[in-house]
Amino acid sequence: MASDMTSDMTSDTPFGTPSASPSPSAGPAHLSRRAVIGAAVAGAAALAVIGPTRTAAAASPPTPPAPPAPLPPLDVTALRTALSDLAHPEVTGAQLRVTGKAGRWYGTAGVADRTSGRPIDEHDTFRIGSITKVFVATVVLQLASEHRLVLDAPVQRHLPGVLPSAFPPISVTQLLNHTSGLPDESRDGAPDLSTPEGIARHRYDRWTPEQLVALISRGPMKFTPGSKQEYRGINYVLLALLIERLTGRHYGEVIADRILHPLGLRRTSLPGRDPRIHGPHVHGYLRMTDGSLLDITAYDQTSAWGEGEMISTTGDLDRFQTALFSGTLLPRPVLERMFTLPDGVRMVDGSPARYGAGLQTVTMNGITFWGKTGERYGYASFMIATRDQQRRAVLAFNPTHRDATQLQMTLRVGEALTKG
Repeated sequence: MASDMTSDMTSDTPFGTPSASPSPSAGPAHLSRRAVIGAAVAGAAALAVIGPTRTAAAASPPTPPAPPAPLPPLDVTALRTALSDLAHPEVTGAQLRVTGKAGRWYGTAGVADRTSGRPIDEHDTFRIGSITKVFVATVVLQLASEHRLVLDAPVQRHLPGVLPSAFPPISVTQLLNHTSGLPDESRDGAPDLSTPEGIARHRYDRWTPEQLVALISRGPMKFTPGSKQEYRGINYVLLALLIERLTGRHYGEVIADRILHPLGLRRTSLPGRDPRIHGPHVHGYLRMTDGSLLDITAYDQTSAWGEGEMISTTGDLDRFQTALFSGTLLPRPVLERMFTLPDGVRMVDGSPARYGAGLQTVTMNGITFWGKTGERYGYASFMIATRDQQRRAVLAFNPTHRDATQLQMTLRVGEALTKG
């Protein structure tokens, strides 16, 4: 059963778009592409109709957002029911934090640790996967607001020699909003992650960002930069490298100094080369071919780096996105880039664009959210909020299979958050 907690919580903003993730058979290309959890709003297209107006990414002044749709009262029974279903998909634990003027609730289901049977606590940390990208995008936009880079100038200007000279100019904005057109990653020399056993065998492999970038250096561009949108984790590996080149410091130190410390996000961290999660945390598990469950919590995150390595809590993520949406971290004109979909651009599958400069968007039952999803083996999450912050939610759960079944939990919770 899910448990409730109705005590006061910090008022902050989160969002993530429900998305399917790659299965273990997705192969080594996904070592640097923690991609499909964002791209998978395609799988939710029947339920999630993308609604925000597109504006030109670099030009006209921001258009004031349309009046928000009225929010239904918070249905705690529906939320508890959605969270408590740990069979569809198979999940070992889940927690949901809902905040905002339209209602508050915190609930958990399952356990943080199957060995001890300990229930999940609101202060437990977990791997947030691609939600890391929002932190990276925020710092890049901060640097742009300080005139240390030009968003619509080629990233090659700041990262000479990192990308092949034959590649066309790719702007920082095109990395931020996934319109870069970069080639697919090569599988040559990459480990075999086609089985759970292969994933477990390579869980401690160590990567450098240069090795991740090298995976894309051999193929042709997939499309002309700026002409289409395809969610790619490698875009954010390059953006983290850009932060390091501009600041002369590790990108994680820059995130800590500019975001974590000022906001008091004491339970949020970048593990670097440490495969462990320290302090009270939720364990992640992977269902093996023989049916057993492997604790996959310890995992070297250098294969994710700037696209998905961070660790956090529901409370810290809520606090972070509230500060972000409120304009605490970015000047309003620069912040608007996060909510701006590229003009006249569609996803490679023909569906509407859904990524701004760091955030993604989804509309369910007439309510539009902005934010981000994330995943690692044994972990899946989203942080979402309406732009007016009337409703905010952070979901974290622990699926035992990394495949499209994860979408069941995100859509079920999304439905409970938005239904009238």
